[in-house]
Amino acid sequence: MIVLGIETSCDDTAAAVVSGEGRILSDQVLTQLDEHKPFGGVVPEVAARSHLQHIDRLVDQAMQTAGVKFQDLSAVAATGGPGLIGGVMVGVMTAKAIAAVHKLPFLAINHLEGHALTARLTNGVDFPYLLLLVSGGHCQLLAVEGVGRYRRLGTTIDDALGEAFDKTAKMLGLGYPGGPAVEAWAAKGDGSRFALPRPLKGRAGCHFSFSGLKTAVRQTIDALPPGALEDQDIADLCASFQAAAADVLADRTGHALDTFQNAYPDGKTLVIAGGVAANRFLCDRLQGLAADRGIDWVAPPLNLCTDNAAMIAWAGCERLRLGLSDGLDFAPRPRWPLDPEALPAAFAGVKA
Repeated sequence: MIVLGIETSCDDTAAAVVSGEGRILSDQVLTQLDEHKPFGGVVPEVAARSHLQHIDRLVDQAMQTAGVKFQDLSAVAATGGPGLIGGVMVGVMTAKAIAAVHKLPFLAINHLEGHALTARLTNGVDFPYLLLLVSGGHCQLLAVEGVGRYRRLGTTIDDALGEAFDKTAKMLGLGYPGGPAVEAWAAKGDGSRFALPRPLKGRAGCHFSFSGLKTAVRQTIDALPPGALEDQDIADLCASFQAAAADVLADRTGHALDTFQNAYPDGKTLVIAGGVAANRFLCDRLQGLAADRGIDWVAPPLNLCTDNAAMIAWAGCERLRLGLSDGLDFAPRPRWPLDPEALPAAFAGVKA
């Protein structure tokens, strides 16, 4: 089994070829950071135009690097949502065209399922496992029961953690993307200097909230003397923000582990995925939580935590192995929850 994967849901154009045995034969990613940096965030129209300009070349590079031809493929998979709809349409239409011309099965992959199944590609994790999915647009805890089978235990009721990192960086003038910048400055700071809130910490349930934490960062900056924001202030505020975020993640994940271990006695793994999983400080905190609970801990390699097409190709392999495929009439989806049965969380929007 060999599957071509295409990912265009946000600001990375990606194509990859993965085998059914879990070998990544090629993994091409073209970032759009320079195109969006002047705007301080991702501009949907700019992202879609860039995907359209580069996707054919990325697919060709992925195929050549893998040393395969289209007739060698078992299927072609593309992110069908959720995401910025213009970019998703570019990837889906490209995959459909390849599938139609070469008479291949087409697989529309939920971007979140790509993240959810990455631990099986990298570490062969058995079902069920608890997944903490944290990125710029999503923050949720899910019991992963199998391919296409997810039970949402908690989600953000307002903002995703990655978005909070980006906004904190923007308020401090650290540029875009904000996550790596905040982490780098935090390494030089004192996380106990500023008393920032830990939203929902200690409360029942597994939902997240980060809007109040962002507001507290803004208020802390405004309370400092005008024009007196020194480098040490920035470092200490980044460290304090990161410490607060870690406390919230550990608390909410701990609650989810209680529910998960009661419902799934055979579940022995905590997995973190998504772009925020690249933050070493947060990972160390959650790894310690897993150790305290006596369960395994898995965080995919950095290049497979951020958006990539290898995870989409692998999710295609997983679904194709079960005899699943999609029709060429599939419509791209800006919203696509992994657990459609989950009750809406207040103000969750596309993060639900």
